[in-house]
Amino acid sequence: MKVLSGIQPSGQLHIGNYFGMMQQMISQMDSSELYVFIVDLHALTSVHDRERLATGTLEAAADFLALGLDPDKCIFWVQSDVPEVCELTWVLSTIAPMGLIERCHSYKDKVAKGITASHGLFSYPVLMAADILLYQADRVPVGKDQKQHLEVARDLAQKFNNEFGHTFVIPEPAISETTAIVPGLDGQKMSKSYGNTIPIFLEGKQLKKRVMAIETDATPVEDPKDPDNCNLYSLLKLFATPERMKEIRGLYVNGGAAYGYLKLELLDLLNEKYSDARKKKAEFLSDPAELKAILAKGADKAREKAVVTLDLVRDRVGLKY
Repeated sequence: MKVLSGIQPSGQLHIGNYFGMMQQMISQMDSSELYVFIVDLHALTSVHDRERLATGTLEAAADFLALGLDPDKCIFWVQSDVPEVCELTWVLSTIAPMGLIERCHSYKDKVAKGITASHGLFSYPVLMAADILLYQADRVPVGKDQKQHLEVARDLAQKFNNEFGHTFVIPEPAISETTAIVPGLDGQKMSKSYGNTIPIFLEGKQLKKRVMAIETDATPVEDPKDPDNCNLYSLLKLFATPERMKEIRGLYVNGGAAYGYLKLELLDLLNEKYSDARKKKAEFLSDPAELKAILAKGADKAREKAVVTLDLVRDRVGLKY
C-alpha cells in the first residue's frame, strides 16, 4: 500500500498539521510504502520571500524528523527536487476541465482571506494531482478541507486513463474524522493562511501568549457551557487523557469550567507532548549539511519512482517519438 502526503513550508508547522497529517504519516512507517514530502512549489503561491521559503523548507524537514519520521523507513524529499512533477502538471493541465478547477473552494477561500489571486493559486489542485499520481499513491492522508482537491486528482486520473489507456492508480483519501479539522485560536480551521495557529515548536512566553489568546465566550465560570461548540475544549481533547476529558466535560455541562485555568492546563499538555521533539529539532538544525543530505537521498529515491510513471505518460500522450 503506497501512502503519500505532503506539507507546505509556508510558515511554522502547527498542531493542526500534526494531527491532520503528520501523526498519521509517522504512524504508518512500518506498515506502508510511505512517501512524505515538503511541498515548496505549492508554497510559492503565498510565499514570495527567498529566505522565508528556503529556511521554512529546512525547518519543516527538521520538524518531521524531530517528531519521529525515519528517512530510512520512507521516501522523504523536497517537492522541487523532483522536476518530473512539473512536466506531469502540464500534461494534466491540458486535460483538466476549467469547470472542475473553478469549482474548487480553496482558491476562493484563500483569495477572500487576502492571498493574492494568481494562476498558480488557481491551478494548485492540478499540481497536487501530479504530486499524487506521479508516485501511483493508493492512499492520501489529508484534512477534510483538502478532500475536494483529492477528488480532482481522482477525476484527472480517471479522465487520463479513459483517454490514453490505464496509466494511473486512482487514489483514495484517508481522513481521520476525529481530527479532520483542528480549530485555531479563533475557532476557524487552524491554518497558517489565517494566522490562528499554535506552532508545534513554539516555547515559553510566545507559546503561552498564543494559548491564552484562544477565543472563548463570556459565560461565567459557574454557569453551564456547551463543550461541543467550544474550540478550547476541542483542543484539549487532542492532548488530555479520556479520563481527564470526562472530568472537563462535567465542568462544562454542570458549571465550573474556568477558561483561564483550562488554557493553562492545555499549555502544560503542549509542553509535555512536544518537549523532547523540540530538543531533537534543535539538533537537526545545528547540522544543515546533514539535513540536506537526508533530503537529497530521499529525492534520489523519489525520482527513481517518478521517472517510471512519467516515461509511461510521455509514451501514452505521444511525447515519445
